[in-house]
Amino acid sequence: MKSIITFFLLFIGICNFSLAQQEFGKQDQSVISEFDKLARTPPMGWNSWNKFGCNVSEKLIKEMADAIVSSGMKDAGYEYVVIDDCWQTGRDEKGNIIVDKDHFPNGMKPVADYVHSLGLKFGIYSCAGSKTCQGRPGSRGYQFQDARLYAGWGVDYLKYDWCYNEGQDAKAAYKTMSDALKACGRPIVFSICEWGENKPWEWGKGIGHLWRITADIRDCYDCRFNWGGVGVLQILDKALTINQYSGPGHWNDLEMLEIGNGGQTEHEYRSHFAIWSMMSAPLMAGNDIRSMDSLTKEILLNKEAIAINQDKQGKSAFRFVELNGIDILVKALSDGDAAFLFINRNNFKIDLSYNWNFDTIYDQSLENGSLYMKRTPRRIKNIWTQQDMGTTDTPLSKVLEPHESLFLRLRK
Repeated sequence: MKSIITFFLLFIGICNFSLAQQEFGKQDQSVISEFDKLARTPPMGWNSWNKFGCNVSEKLIKEMADAIVSSGMKDAGYEYVVIDDCWQTGRDEKGNIIVDKDHFPNGMKPVADYVHSLGLKFGIYSCAGSKTCQGRPGSRGYQFQDARLYAGWGVDYLKYDWCYNEGQDAKAAYKTMSDALKACGRPIVFSICEWGENKPWEWGKGIGHLWRITADIRDCYDCRFNWGGVGVLQILDKALTINQYSGPGHWNDLEMLEIGNGGQTEHEYRSHFAIWSMMSAPLMAGNDIRSMDSLTKEILLNKEAIAINQDKQGKSAFRFVELNGIDILVKALSDGDAAFLFINRNNFKIDLSYNWNFDTIYDQSLENGSLYMKRTPRRIKNIWTQQDMGTTDTPLSKVLEPHESLFLRLRK
């Protein structure tokens, strides 16, 4: 009997999927055009997974939304409140996804309504496979049905994982959900989370708005695990090889932020945020916003860093040079400005000495293709201290502690 019921539910899902695909095929290009207008700058918000894992509830999400407002994060640009895995328990007789009644007793729409009442946006999680990464029901075979349900709840953002994918073609699987979102009648930002295994940066534009490029982040600066986790520097190194694929409406996703979760030093957390800002990565906080210490708040709310991340050109940084364990990253900004990040990758302190006028910096992302500061000196501002540091006429000299970085904006 159980196998018959399972077959019947799967049959319903397939029928709904087929009918919805036909419905989507009739739509005009305006739907796709509206989809492409979403996420013109890297999305900013908060996600539950890094700090809370499966311990999610209506109470937690509402408290976190309140904290985003009271902490000043909303005013700084953080707008999405995203529930990750473990909010779902099964499907009903019609194939509709069932919300965990113990943790979300009023269902999901009241949670979304509350988030919206604060002027924020609401996000949710699902998976392209038959199950989510935590063994909850995935969306395979129910993509259009789920998308319509999400739209009815008021979902604004969908993170879509890749566990239990059972050998599917990644591009086809994510395009199916993308088509479902385009047909659901509500603008929903689509976050592709297949860990970079199938090079989503090569096919994700137009299907999703952002795509993960590595395995899951861990709360460490320079690390790699046999079971798949990576640290900040490992993610940076990958991002620098594919920076040309990122831009307005289609972003390389460097993973959720670990700032405030306790596994890194102050220098490492500042470097973490500076790297995400330089690479135009989505800024999705992953800490407990209700109890942020002053350092975490200072980093996450730094307006100058956020402005570099959210720059309307949407350029990602490139590595200008790597010398003696120091990376020099350069990012082209609007109005001809540029951001520089000097990163000490070493486990020991090092003397940074840099002559701004020694080399011409060439890259197609830069205004007129180059930076030659001997001819046109720039004014320098330190992003973290907010202090003016003179001009590029004077060589740069600083001792960088282990994993410390120097984050600067150069203005005309």
